[in-house]
Amino acid sequence: MLTIRPPRVVAIGEAMVEMAPLGGGLYRRAFAGDTFNTAWHLAQRLGESADVGFVSRIGTDRISEAFAAEMLADGLDVGGLVRDASRSMGLYLIELDGVERSFHYWRDNSAARLLADDPAVLDRALQGAGLIHLSGITLAILAAQARQRLLAALGEARARGAIVSFDPNIRPRLWSHPEEIRDTVTRMLAITDIALPSFDDEAAHWQDASPDATISRMAGAGVREVVVKNGAAPVVVFWDGQRSQVETPVVDRIRDTTGAGDAFNAGYLAARLIGLAPVRAVAAGQALSAIVLQHPGARAPKAAIAALPPLNP
Repeated sequence: MLTIRPPRVVAIGEAMVEMAPLGGGLYRRAFAGDTFNTAWHLAQRLGESADVGFVSRIGTDRISEAFAAEMLADGLDVGGLVRDASRSMGLYLIELDGVERSFHYWRDNSAARLLADDPAVLDRALQGAGLIHLSGITLAILAAQARQRLLAALGEARARGAIVSFDPNIRPRLWSHPEEIRDTVTRMLAITDIALPSFDDEAAHWQDASPDATISRMAGAGVREVVVKNGAAPVVVFWDGQRSQVETPVVDRIRDTTGAGDAFNAGYLAARLIGLAPVRAVAAGQALSAIVLQHPGARAPKAAIAALPPLNP
């Protein structure tokens, strides 16, 4: 079974300004983004037992500085943030249909698109990491050469002992064509230790007939631990040649599905970081995801996270 070397955790990706509906035409401004959501929830769940950082690029404007200040106040390491005076953070707006969500994006001038432009900065940001987490969105927003630089840096960090966690999180509008998605994800899986796919994405883009088909494909690519999320259906987890299925508890009072998968990733990875076996880690992911489902936006209230039972090995 994989052993993740604490205490340094690094997530790589894009954070954006989030406008989440509160009702009556009112919106709440926050900051979100798939890998940032995971890093933030990891920091809240692990507290002082791990150093959690976020690697990205932001602007020098007041909104970007507010984001960095909030990260620092919430216990995240901001050393991986690079400032870019010519760009700023992207923005997205959540539109709800019942509890299901759709998004409207403004990200063409996002500084995060250049997060892998300087290989020396990237290498320094990954030094000493025991766990590195990224997503398909992280890869999709980068130019081809920058994407290659990031893959190379991940390979080098992995050679130094880091565990690489990857959520494919496929968003077709960010890619030029389906072949680019399949080629990039295939290359990424070759340097992935823990994969956290969503079955609907895998079925749509790889024609996987079942979560077991997703596991077989990813394990065949060399991934040692695969956790297939599937909405309200059971989570299927594979590790060390073993397979288990974990029922997903019913969640009452669902308000917004935004960020639920990101929170699951955080709960799962937090549990694995403290030494819990994969099946118990799935339950930890489900518990954190349920809280996000019950609140607007992509991140859960701190008080609700603090009310969760402690993670004990």
